[in-house]
Amino acid sequence: MRYKSGYDFSYKLSVGHVAWILHRLSGLALMFYLGLHIWVISHLNAGAESFNKVMAFLNTPLFKVLEIGLWGVILYHVLNGIRLLLIDFAGGARYHKKLFWVAFFLVLILTILGAIPFLHHLHILGGK
Repeated sequence: MRYKSGYDFSYKLSVGHVAWILHRLSGLALMFYLGLHIWVISHLNAGAESFNKVMAFLNTPLFKVLEIGLWGVILYHVLNGIRLLLIDFAGGARYHKKLFWVAFFLVLILTILGAIPFLHHLHILGGK
């Protein structure tokens, strides 16, 4: 479908588009986390009681599960960044789809492996 601007919006998402979108979204998620981290640390200036209240709130199971998500976001952003370096500087453009899937499955495997200690800590996998 062509609009007056002449731009065609009817393209299909490809591996490259999905990788590009996920890289931007993971970057935004990391920026949000950095802002949250700074906000939490800023409570140290308000005293130990204020900081301990925030930490008690963030120490709930929901935030522990979100930490697993954070680990996955970090892994994706890093591994896709390495993929981009390989594409740009090591002649990997011919293999960009394969590199995406390698990075994607590495993210899945490493996220699951990284989640195990969190789940033990939450007593979901039989932690003490």
